[in-house]
Amino acid sequence: MPVEMTLQRFEELVADALDRVPAEFAEAMDNVVVLVEERNEQEPDILGLYHGIALTERMSDYGGVLPDQIFIYRRPILAICETEEDVVSEVVITVVHEIAHHFGIDDARLHELGWG
Repeated sequence: MPVEMTLQRFEELVADALDRVPAEFAEAMDNVVVLVEERNEQEPDILGLYHGIALTERMSDYGGVLPDQIFIYRRPILAICETEEDVVSEVVITVVHEIAHHFGIDDARLHELGWG
């Protein structure tokens, strides 16, 4: 049975997860915004998505572009969780996973590190 949770509470959990990012990583994040959406229309089961140019791919001509976007998808996360504690854990994992993409870390490496 999926967990029921208001959008406001879910957004609070995402904010809490962002607060847990170590300061050196939070300070290194550049031109990126984190957004909560209900689900991804093209891939409705994914939990999160990074869309942008990773820091490792930015060259000297990078500039004047819209911020990268990290999407955290509420409905799919709630659907796979049984308790609020599960949601808290899954939100942290998803936020870290998508931030790692901002730093240029791919899915294979994230799985090796246990953040897959």
